[in-house]
Amino acid sequence: MKPGKSGLDATFVQRQRQYLIQLRATLVRAAEDAEFDEEDTKAESRGGAVEAEDDAQRLDALERDGNLVIRSVDRLARIDRALEKIEEGSYGLSDLSGRAIPRERLEAVPEALDTLDEEEVREKRR
Repeated sequence: MKPGKSGLDATFVQRQRQYLIQLRATLVRAAEDAEFDEEDTKAESRGGAVEAEDDAQRLDALERDGNLVIRSVDRLARIDRALEKIEEGSYGLSDLSGRAIPRERLEAVPEALDTLDEEEVREKRR
């Protein structure tokens, strides 16, 4: 297959597309499960006497779950953007600079939108 603008062959891009679709579905299911678990935890705390330690443990669990959901939402946004880039024909090119993202990076992080150097710079600014 002929390489696109990014130098990636169409077979690789389609394989990445399928993986991203599966990854997206997995993250959505996990978010739905976390929401269900949160409702269970809240329902448990409504019924009867509760120890302060139990409340602290529930609060800690809800906070950790909330942090996971935030990361999942961010990752879902990157996955959606990567899928858009596949449709546009720009998958494998940095959103920031337009430079090619190395294939090895895309294999490790299929939803990568920038080169590793660009992402590190962005993370340091946060």
